[in-house]
Amino acid sequence: MKGILFVVSGPSGVGKGTVLEEVFRQDKKLKFSVSATTREPRPGEVDGVNYFFVSPEKFDSMIDNGEFLEWAHVHDSRYGTPRGFVEKTLNEGFDCVLDIDVQGALNVMKNWEGGVYIFMAPPAFEDLEKRLRNRHTEDEGRIKERIETARWELTKVKEYDYTVVNDVVEKAAEKVRAIIEAERSRTGRVDLRFD
Repeated sequence: MKGILFVVSGPSGVGKGTVLEEVFRQDKKLKFSVSATTREPRPGEVDGVNYFFVSPEKFDSMIDNGEFLEWAHVHDSRYGTPRGFVEKTLNEGFDCVLDIDVQGALNVMKNWEGGVYIFMAPPAFEDLEKRLRNRHTEDEGRIKERIETARWELTKVKEYDYTVVNDVVEKAAEKVRAIIEAERSRTGRVDLRFD
């Protein structure tokens, strides 16, 4: 059976990466799709693990060659999902998880049939702002930009199949795992042989 594409997105600072770390720790049948970006690595980020860090010229070349499932300009950088990795993973029977921004998820919805879309939401908007400030990775101007983007992103929640509120990481991870298991059990996705 072909794998399932799971797209997890939500505002910057909502904790998607932290929740997904816990999900991946519990579920070895999932593969993570590493995105490409033109932004500089943050402290501790590793090329090919967190992102493929590429030059703007390389990113342009990838667009021209149709190598992205989706790509978007977010803040001052560009992000894209390499199409080849996703297709190979799904064809090998593994489920693939994309951790992308809302703009990117909306693009995948237009270009990919059969994906499962999960919106990760903060318990309250104030929590999101606090998380962004507590990361200490960006200046005040960039934080304000991300807050304004988050306001728009939260208006898109109804476009998704599921919403998970990240109030406690372990609980949010448990809900994401429950969604994954439910989708794996959908009629038509289970390979039954009675002969």
